[in-house]
Amino acid sequence: MSSNAIPLPDTDSLWMPFTANRQFKAAPRLLVGASGMYYTTHDGRRVLDGSAGLWCVNAGHCRPEIAEAIARQSRELDYAPGFQMGHPLAFEAASRVARLMPAGLDRIFFTNSGSESVDTALKIALAYHRARREPQRIRFIGRERGYHGVGFGGISVGGIAANRKPFTANLMPGVDHLPHTLNIAEAAFSRGQPAWGAHLADELERLVVLHDASTIAGVIVEPLSASAGVLVPPRGYLERLHAICARHGLLLIFDEVITAFGRLGAATASEYFGLTPDIITLAKGINNAAIPLGAVAVKRVIYDTVIDAANPDSIELFHGYTYSAHPVAAAATLAALDIYQRERLFERANSLSPKFEQAAHALRNAPHVRDIRNLGLVAGIELEPGPGRPGSRAYEVFLRCLERGVLIRYTGDTLAFSPPLIVEPAQIEQIFDTVAETLQSIG
Repeated sequence: MSSNAIPLPDTDSLWMPFTANRQFKAAPRLLVGASGMYYTTHDGRRVLDGSAGLWCVNAGHCRPEIAEAIARQSRELDYAPGFQMGHPLAFEAASRVARLMPAGLDRIFFTNSGSESVDTALKIALAYHRARREPQRIRFIGRERGYHGVGFGGISVGGIAANRKPFTANLMPGVDHLPHTLNIAEAAFSRGQPAWGAHLADELERLVVLHDASTIAGVIVEPLSASAGVLVPPRGYLERLHAICARHGLLLIFDEVITAFGRLGAATASEYFGLTPDIITLAKGINNAAIPLGAVAVKRVIYDTVIDAANPDSIELFHGYTYSAHPVAAAATLAALDIYQRERLFERANSLSPKFEQAAHALRNAPHVRDIRNLGLVAGIELEPGPGRPGSRAYEVFLRCLERGVLIRYTGDTLAFSPPLIVEPAQIEQIFDTVAETLQSIG
């Protein structure tokens, strides 16, 4: 242990999220500092961040510009109510975010997380159809293995079984799911978008016939499904979904909590794929994860329809949060967006993508590797599960990489990679070389 080690705290009181609490507390792994591409652990080790925290620290850690903006704003205006009142930074942040969205999606509703963004998007979709005098449009179509946060709306349209199972009796009614797009037998080791699988979007036509288009409010998918194991959309798949939704009057919601703000080498995945959905959910990279913040970008016609349907002196949407557009979070957002623009980080991510793809696929013949998937600065390496212990092999790789000074993520049997957009080519090599060495060392 380093001489700079920090004593472990009492861990009993904290109920940790998405964590095996007993397992963790038996051998805690604590992060106590960060800078640029690196974390510092409680025992004084420097760890290369191969996952941008939780897919969110796109400009690297502890950026002085963001820290200074937070400090300055907390001294000037620490909080302002968002109901019946406003503050300048809320409007400025909304305008700046809107400029990065596809044309027409220039109405921004601020939330505090991706989960809140999804539930907000679902409510807006329902409100829109009600305002159009089609209140019978109450159904949503999600997708198997989709992750849309942990609100009841998000887990209802989401398709991760473990997240849904304990709450099945309390989920939203009228939700159905498209099949997921992963087929290793047909598309293993695809570089970028797989050639196989566009036809899976046509399942939406079957669901439209089954439920009747007049009952469906919208379809929600992640353009790239990250948390479920990096599921890259087949070529032509999103385009087919987009066309089917347009044909039947279904709102198309892209959950871009992870993919927005440069992860694929563009401001949004929508821009990357050349598609314009009706609603986009945002969070994570919106302010480099410095302060909790999320948002929903909505087509102007949706906003106008909801607003115009109400009396001029009435609240149009009975929805919001105490901390919507929190002044300090808005200040952090403006500072982060300045960094993205000044350092051209979206373009940088795009230029690094070929190097990232090459480094990831170099592990094709490493022990235990079943598949490799990638797009932009996202990659997933799926491992053969340990005998009778799903997820155990990926967890072991996660731990051993951490011991070797590299932080990665794992989800099920998939290792997931999404470094900050400031990553250097040598650090990309270090991340995947460390994984390769670790795979060689485990049974």
